Amino acid sequence: MEFKITGADTITTDGTAANAKGGTERMRDELMSRLSPELKEEFNIIHSRVREISNDKKNVLVLHDLWNDPEAMHLREEGSIDRFNKLVFVSNYQFQTYHMGHGVPYNKSIVLRNAIEVFEEHEKPKDQIRLIYHTTPHRGLELLVPVFEHLYQSYGDRIVLDVYSSFDIYGWPQRNEPYEPLFEQCRQHPGINYHGTVSNEEVREALKKSHIFAYPSIWMETSCIAAIEAMSAGCAVVCPNYGALPETTGGLATVYPWSEDTNYHANQFANVLKIVIDNFWHEGLQGKLKFTKTYADNLYNWDTRIEEWNALLRSL
Repeated sequence: MEFKITGADTITTDGTAANAKGGTERMRDELMSRLSPELKEEFNIIHSRVREISNDKKNVLVLHDLWNDPEAMHLREEGSIDRFNKLVFVSNYQFQTYHMGHGVPYNKSIVLRNAIEVFEEHEKPKDQIRLIYHTTPHRGLELLVPVFEHLYQSYGDRIVLDVYSSFDIYGWPQRNEPYEPLFEQCRQHPGINYHGTVSNEEVREALKKSHIFAYPSIWMETSCIAAIEAMSAGCAVVCPNYGALPETTGGLATVYPWSEDTNYHANQFANVLKIVIDNFWHEGLQGKLKFTKTYADNLYNWDTRIEEWNALLRSL
């Protein structure tokens, strides 16, 4: 069953957006494909957007979005939290914001992080340093493009940027319009390859050939699947200390101080990105990247996460 909400996109009964292939939908698909069949029969698992509460099954609400998202405001209403047997969060950072913003109690909550299919070992190409941006454009592409253009003046074709980004992933092509000039800027630059939205399988293949996930985030992440995949793929992650990014990357990304000042942010990012480009093949950074991959593969793999999910639901 689907509900058409006036002024919004079509939201299904499990809270995901119809026809979207974003992180929330991917996590939903992977979870439901792995969950024990008897538990799927007993539980109504809702992802972020509440449209229907089951009277026959236990209700579990998985929060993927920010605490101040309009879809989370119902948690302030009397009795709303009591409708759910458990609230699941994707990071401790996110849970703390919900606790402070909505009074969500500790005893009603648990953190079960996102998960991925870990990457097999592979060799990176050594002829160029390939940067990648594989998330939606509003999260920092407008900072990355001018910074890359600036660095390209010094490095030339020794560096390449692959951009996998558009709102088509959510089925929102109309939201691309404000970013079309930026997309065209990417298309016209000799060092940038603009790919738009492609399948996750194609992105994963690109990550194997990439060296740096360049992410000057201006979006307050509650987790960041793009960063998790990049870590498992052996990429250096360059990002600010904003939202859940420090927690998600476990202190293993190259992190710089976030700033509200766009120009200052861009300059900080450019300086740090240059250091990582120059030192990518240095023994010290290579050792860190190997450790980072081990960390991501152990913390964010689905084999571990599904056992945590099965244990949680059985305990309820």
